[in-house]
Amino acid sequence: MKVSVRLCVLLASFLAANFMFAAGSGRRVSSPDGRLSLAVTLRGGKLYYEVKRDGEPVILPSRMGFKLRGAEDLADGFSISGCSQSSHSGSWKPVWGEESEIADNHNEMRVSLKQKKGNVRRDVSVVFRLFNDGFGFRYEYPRQKDLGDFVIDDELTEFAFAGRHTTWSLPVEGIRFYEGLFRRLPIDSIGWASTPVTIRTAEGMHMALHEANLTDFAAMNVQATPGSNTLRAALTPWSGGEKVFVSSTRVSPWRTLIIADNAGDMALSRIMLNLNEPCRIENAADFCVPQKYVGIWWCYHMKTATWEAGPRHGATTENVKRYMDFAARNGFGGVLCEGWNPDWVTWDFSYTRPYDDFDIKAITEYGGSKGVALIGHHETGGRIANYERQMEAGMQLYKDCGMHYVKTGYVGDLLDNKERHSSQFGVRHYRKVLETAARYGLAVDNHEPVIPTGLQRTYPNLMTQEGVRGQEWNAWNAGGGNPPDHTVTLPFTRGLAGPMDFTPVIFRFENTAMPQTRVNTTLAKQLALFVILYSPLQMAADDIANYEANPGPFGFIRDCPVDWDRTVYPEAEIGEYVTVARKRKGGDDWYVGSATGDKARTAHISLSFLDPGCRYRAVIYKDGCDADWETNPYPVEIAQRDVTSESVLDIPQARSGGTAIKIFKI
Repeated sequence: MKVSVRLCVLLASFLAANFMFAAGSGRRVSSPDGRLSLAVTLRGGKLYYEVKRDGEPVILPSRMGFKLRGAEDLADGFSISGCSQSSHSGSWKPVWGEESEIADNHNEMRVSLKQKKGNVRRDVSVVFRLFNDGFGFRYEYPRQKDLGDFVIDDELTEFAFAGRHTTWSLPVEGIRFYEGLFRRLPIDSIGWASTPVTIRTAEGMHMALHEANLTDFAAMNVQATPGSNTLRAALTPWSGGEKVFVSSTRVSPWRTLIIADNAGDMALSRIMLNLNEPCRIENAADFCVPQKYVGIWWCYHMKTATWEAGPRHGATTENVKRYMDFAARNGFGGVLCEGWNPDWVTWDFSYTRPYDDFDIKAITEYGGSKGVALIGHHETGGRIANYERQMEAGMQLYKDCGMHYVKTGYVGDLLDNKERHSSQFGVRHYRKVLETAARYGLAVDNHEPVIPTGLQRTYPNLMTQEGVRGQEWNAWNAGGGNPPDHTVTLPFTRGLAGPMDFTPVIFRFENTAMPQTRVNTTLAKQLALFVILYSPLQMAADDIANYEANPGPFGFIRDCPVDWDRTVYPEAEIGEYVTVARKRKGGDDWYVGSATGDKARTAHISLSFLDPGCRYRAVIYKDGCDADWETNPYPVEIAQRDVTSESVLDIPQARSGGTAIKIFKI
């Protein structure tokens, strides 16, 4: 009898709870596989959401809304006026990417809200999409009588995590252009941090907090409160303190959270891309073509050449042709040339007038005869007004010369000495560059950017971006360069936001101009990074003489593609080691990159991703037996063995070492 009574009480509680949701005070939605559930509730007219996975809390009830300048806040006085749900199951094909096809399976819930405060009457909505590997939501605020143009002073969105989890993040203050080292800290200690913020629970679940489809808004950072596990949105402000001016764009970016069982599955999430709009460039495949390239670039960091004209000028007609000859011999598609235009002394740049010793017409014609493209360069020094005055003419010049790629740069703490790179001002400018470049058939490699948010789905001419502490830090950083764990942390932090122009595969590690700096890896690890650090425009960054002097190791870079049908992570632990395997787009061969942090280990690489019943040959580039990043970084052993999908490769790796593998059918 007591059991029956208890069951009746539990049933009554269940029915009451569901009646509460049905009656309009709250709503809920689940992921397609049912593991994730999200509920929306009102408390005193304020909107909250919460998330569970397998019935266990992930996000505790978290506040939503905005504070407005000079108007009633979008923060309380809400009632739920309606709720609709829909499902989607399908896939789409990116122009380029880590996979040739991306699945998009989600359940959506649209919650319609009425706000009544004093004489104010407004209708707004929040849209939630749940995927099996996480969720995203955004605000929609259509134009209406009491909500015309408005200014957001603050975003109230919270992420109240259910534990004091371990995080990896970059601070906002004190870091230029996101070029910093990711800090491993408890969630309540990260301060004001950029996203993505990567999170690991004590039970081993991995999460990543970021945003998608940032187009006319300020970038979302987060602010932690000491002693609390709650992160709150902290938008990058304009110089006047405003966060966002809302006019024609009546939706926010998506706030996203990846949720996965392990680091590798987290890195494979495509939530961010799925929350962006389909491609808007009809002929994108004609000029947004993935390729490997070399460049007149590393010589500047080694101080053997100069950006500006003079006796050691790097960007000369003769020198570019020499690089083009090398590219043609080795199957590289392009040559990047920085320092081609004045004025690198004053940084008052022209984008249409070359230096006298750089004949752009002759160079592009020479490259065209060899199937090698010149990759242009537009450094702005952060002078947006100067660049936008000349941008159309500069891109017209490149089009007239038959060029299809441009690297843009924004070296300067503030844009126009006033606005932050990740402010709405910066976001609008970068979008303008993309749209303009698309009209001229140009793909963009954007340096000193706002962190990417998946816009490459809509504009695949945004092929890669920096926004990372890359290889150049190994050339001049007074602290000695990037530490060994840096590149095995990036795939699970900055790499979650999109392709990185890290500029890997340096073959000579010492810098005689700055002896306190060096590349803090083995040579085999540099080969591995060509696969691990994804970019569809992947630069072999060293001087070509150093490749010509090492034909054996360079063979892997010569063979390795940069566009893929499939990507898997056989093993991964953030900051300690990572192994990535990628299948060539349109082919049967696979390429594997495996690397360690500051501890030697034996990589345990299962080849279960290979086709069952088929025989393959693996060409393995691995650390020599005495290799060590500090004392003996250069030895690389090249071996071959036959393998199948049942094979497991156990390969010793040095401290900050690695392995690169080419696998092809026989």
